Amino acid sequence: MNHENGTELVGFQTAFDLRPATVFTPATAEEVIAAVCHAADTGQRVAVEATGHGRQGPVIGGVLLSTRRMDGITVAPDARTVRVQAGVRWGQVVEAVTPYGLAPLNGSAPGVGAVSYTLGGGLPLLAREFGYAADHVRWLDVVTADGRLHRAMPGSELYWALLGGGHRLGVVTELEIGLVPVRTLYGGSLAFDGREVDPAAALRAYEAWTRTVPDGLTSSFTAVPYPDLPALPPQLRGRYVLSVRVAHTGEGGERLVAPLREIGPVLGDSLRELPYAESHTIHSDPDFPHAYYGDSAVLSELDAEGAGGELLRRTGPDSGAMVVVQVNHLGGALARPAENSVPWREGRFLVRLLTAGEREKARALLDPAFGVLAPHTLGRTVNFAFGGGDRREGLYDAETRKRLAEVKSTYDPANLFGDGDYDGDDVSA
Repeated sequence: MNHENGTELVGFQTAFDLRPATVFTPATAEEVIAAVCHAADTGQRVAVEATGHGRQGPVIGGVLLSTRRMDGITVAPDARTVRVQAGVRWGQVVEAVTPYGLAPLNGSAPGVGAVSYTLGGGLPLLAREFGYAADHVRWLDVVTADGRLHRAMPGSELYWALLGGGHRLGVVTELEIGLVPVRTLYGGSLAFDGREVDPAAALRAYEAWTRTVPDGLTSSFTAVPYPDLPALPPQLRGRYVLSVRVAHTGEGGERLVAPLREIGPVLGDSLRELPYAESHTIHSDPDFPHAYYGDSAVLSELDAEGAGGELLRRTGPDSGAMVVVQVNHLGGALARPAENSVPWREGRFLVRLLTAGEREKARALLDPAFGVLAPHTLGRTVNFAFGGGDRREGLYDAETRKRLAEVKSTYDPANLFGDGDYDGDDVSA
């Protein structure tokens, strides 16, 4: 289980070097315990990784614990639950539960690790109808810094802290999560050419539309200035593409989205009834490893008239970079209180900005863009802080941060898993 180098250092995020002193590749909880004890005995920090989607920075020295060999899945269809080990990806879970007419609370990318995503809260495709993935966890098995395996149950401080607090309290080896009875949904995207349709007007129309939809409809608005490169599909090369993605399990999906068609001439339309197994096609996230940097802002309101238009101006074709802007409509079940540490439930929108290139140049572009949103920004989210390992503010409100720090002092007093002040970014994914 102990490897000095090799494929365990290759992850989805390619921007950062991984040069740990030791790599452990456990297949069982017992092997996780052995790895954690080795780190504690030798005075080395522990970084945990499943797929490498959410790397915050380089790992130099210390112990890297790669969970990708822990890939067990156990479905209990009558109980509508699934048990997943630490290295399982969402696509595997969808495949396992689909024959029973059930669906997990997974995100848009099937290659993302299910456990790590859930520990950060997890914003699923059906978020406004069912809430965060973390809201549906029944229990978690976690190895803490003292080398003990705990089962964290609802009602315990460890359970509360892990779901939202991530890997900084230990290594979650397995969890059980509830499933929802969804076989099909109405979903897809409507795309518009941002050089034919005013981007700011499109965003204003989207924001106004979100005020009219039921909780069962989850959506996002995106704006992407694609470069004119031969590697891209012809319909995207050199275009500034605006799109609205939709996922809806109720009746009348076509009627609900009809106002969006008035935004302007439609460049692409993939809206349809589809089996849940094809839900990843709604976003069609890239499935190849690459370097990227990004961050997020949870907003109390989206000032689509002023700040929203300025945001698009700063990140559009004239910015000189390919910046992916995504605005997620929150609310609905996401606003309901739950027994976990996922913050900012009062937020109405989540804005995510993503770009490639050297990190400091990316920050120089993205930070001022987020500054435009500052008057309505509540905070940031762990799951969508990409490559910002030095950004330590805004992930939690003061009360949640204080409570997390108290749990941290109980289960990891020597700070084996890092970020002891609990106002920093998670290093795992």
